[in-house]
Amino acid sequence: MAQATPLFETYNRIPLRFERGEGVWLITEDGERYLDFAAGIAVNALGHSHPHLVETLKTQGEKLWHLSNLYESPGQEKLADRLTANTFADKVFFTNSGAEALECAIKTARRYQYAKGRPERFHIITFEGAFHGRTLATIAAGGQAKYLEGFGTKAPGFDQVPFGDLDAVKAAITEATAGILIEPVQGEGGIRSASPEFLRALRSLCDEHGLLLIFDEVQCGVGRTGKLFAYEWPGIAPDIMAVAKGIGGGFPLGACLATADAASGMIAGTHGTTYGGNPLAMAIGNAVLDVVLEEGFLQHVSDVALVFRQGLASLKDRFPDIIEDVRGEGLMLGIKARVPSGELLLAMRDQHILGVLAGDNVIRLLPPLTTTAEEAREGLARIERAAGKLQQENLKKSA
Repeated sequence: MAQATPLFETYNRIPLRFERGEGVWLITEDGERYLDFAAGIAVNALGHSHPHLVETLKTQGEKLWHLSNLYESPGQEKLADRLTANTFADKVFFTNSGAEALECAIKTARRYQYAKGRPERFHIITFEGAFHGRTLATIAAGGQAKYLEGFGTKAPGFDQVPFGDLDAVKAAITEATAGILIEPVQGEGGIRSASPEFLRALRSLCDEHGLLLIFDEVQCGVGRTGKLFAYEWPGIAPDIMAVAKGIGGGFPLGACLATADAASGMIAGTHGTTYGGNPLAMAIGNAVLDVVLEEGFLQHVSDVALVFRQGLASLKDRFPDIIEDVRGEGLMLGIKARVPSGELLLAMRDQHILGVLAGDNVIRLLPPLTTTAEEAREGLARIERAAGKLQQENLKKSA
């Protein structure tokens, strides 16, 4: 009889117990090594136990951990200066998570319209397949029934349309619309990329109707697509952007970035956080940027991504009964399976390589941005063995 757990039983946990990590590797309590191409769901951007992050944490840990936001914060000022210097933004609000960053983004957009004398404008247009977090507001924004069920009436103010459907967006704009919220690359939705043309069209619509364009770059930001942020690819900028995951390199950290105009309604007392922007998080966030902003780092991401894309395309050609499609940007990759994606992921796990399930029968590959070409090829070899094993099993079943 299974022993009762004192934990909330909200996760179907994989029966693996990891003790430590080294770069792209995770090591179990029994000493088994797994190639980690899940990276904590795109969180461990610099892999496990990165020496610069470890040293930064130790140094800051001997100074200050927490102050609250009652006092001035040099660490926040430094990280905000670096984020605004390298993005479209003028203002930053620090949080502990992606969901909190999205909450801040939503509130910022609504407060902007309110401050401009348009309090009726509080609706946000969102997209099918989106995932924006697990709070009551962000599950309403995501609109997925499986996350909404059982939590009462859906939070009002979110109007969902099909992903990539510009006519549907235009039809959804009303006098109550405050902004448009989109992931440039949907993560949980199945690694689906919005086209540059579509994103540019959203920018134009927002400019035309006085709306704010909000990008959710919680998963696709901080170098994952080969640019510091994915909004750079289409050559436009949002008014507000939510960031988390990779910015902390494994430490809980999020941020809401905005232009000065978009943030103009967020005056003293309109929003707050106890833990957000704490000295430990700020030190780690700055350490992550030390690495990601180094000359040549983003080119490395693009170079290794090319190795992955070419290798996965070859596997798709060789195992058409197992792999239907390969998609994604940079090191945010998706394998759309022909077999149930859970079967392929289990076969990969048997080869000691980790990925993450997503919608549309897709397996996400989210390797650390520090992954080498050699480690990428090792991962591809393990995926090849997994696909080959599944193909043999399917042939036996059909014989």
